[in-house]
Amino acid sequence: MRNEMMHRPVVKQELVDFMRNKQKKIQGELGVIEEEAHVAGVPIIPHETVVFLQFFLDQIKPKNILEIGTAIGFSSSLMAQYVGEDGHVTTIDRFDVMIRKAKVTYERLGLTDKVTLLEGQAAEVLPTLTGPYDFIFMDSAKSKYIEFLPECLRLLRVGGVLMVDDVFQSGTILDPIEDIPRSQRTIHRKLNQFLDTVMTHPDLTSTLLPLGDGVIMITKEREISE
Repeated sequence: MRNEMMHRPVVKQELVDFMRNKQKKIQGELGVIEEEAHVAGVPIIPHETVVFLQFFLDQIKPKNILEIGTAIGFSSSLMAQYVGEDGHVTTIDRFDVMIRKAKVTYERLGLTDKVTLLEGQAAEVLPTLTGPYDFIFMDSAKSKYIEFLPECLRLLRVGGVLMVDDVFQSGTILDPIEDIPRSQRTIHRKLNQFLDTVMTHPDLTSTLLPLGDGVIMITKEREISE
């Protein structure tokens, strides 16, 4: 499967190459898994996002992390390195193929006690969770971000951070919808709705980062009433 965000950078190509190739590589077996994924064209987070996550999580030192969109288990395995001895990562995915691959990843890295993989539709799983989570990473179906947002904010502790990946739609997020292929217009419309919602919400603080296909970091400043 071609990873579109790896081939349509939103910043200059030479800067993308610099961020992806010059920053410190992951050591050990997780680094091997990252390289294997790149060679095979498996869609994992790009290396500049990996390095940012390492830096950021080391600063905030989360205990409980929630991920929406497991894929092969790479990013949840990366995040599991930063939750400490008594911390935990919970991740959700609905695709059988990815679930099988993620389980292999966790076995390979010895993380079966550190990461819990919940199988099913996120829309059905999220309401069953109680949290609170210090950090939530959402990297799933882009058209569902706006749908998942209320549950993510319910589960996020005050002062916690929600990180959402791939919000620039391969750099076309600001293009007129008439210029977007018809098959992508629902994603385009709902991503714009999501961005408008979180950037104008009175109880949230957000910042956009040009990592991969765009990342938005959202802090929950206070409890949010229904």
